[in-house]
Amino acid sequence: MPPVAPVDPYPLQLEVDYPDRQLSRLSTFFRVFAAIPILIVVALMQPDVFDNSRGNGGSAAVAAGILFLPVVVMLLFRRKYPGWWFDWNLELTRFTTRISAYLLLLDDRYPSTDDHQSVHLDLERPDGAALSRWLPLVKWLLALPHYIVLFALAIGAFFVVICAWFAILFTGRYPRWAFDYNVGVMRWGLRVEAYALLLTTDRYPPFSL
Repeated sequence: MPPVAPVDPYPLQLEVDYPDRQLSRLSTFFRVFAAIPILIVVALMQPDVFDNSRGNGGSAAVAAGILFLPVVVMLLFRRKYPGWWFDWNLELTRFTTRISAYLLLLDDRYPSTDDHQSVHLDLERPDGAALSRWLPLVKWLLALPHYIVLFALAIGAFFVVICAWFAILFTGRYPRWAFDYNVGVMRWGLRVEAYALLLTTDRYPPFSL
């Protein structure tokens, strides 16, 4: 029987270390309130925080969020994805993913702005010359089926987090099935983000956790 060729992994990989230990019940109980400071930090990094009518404030804020439109223009006219733009998008995505993991109770350590902690996100560095020139203009539309599925999965994740919240309060442990489901939903969403927003790959995301 001929050997089966290995399937290339998707250009975005996400793994979260399972907390095989007693989680903090106090941190879990007040998680929503404890996350407010770091959520304020993220909010300040979004373009719409500043009023565009106030001098250059709006332009400065745009540089603080995910670089999307500038990448579209560079790919369209130069077929280039500047390396430092990729590094910025990657590190910002890692940061926001750590916050998501904290809100989903996957880790009881406060999200770091630089340390990876339990969240391991790897994104393949893109070659602008190898990426499609025109596809970035329609990727958001092509990803529409994923948005619909992710909406349903997110509803499920909401109830799974509630189950995990009670489980941690009573047992100090995160049920493995709930952990795997929520990490899978995060992974699925990040693959779609890499395709339609970060524009680092032209490979269509798989429909799988």
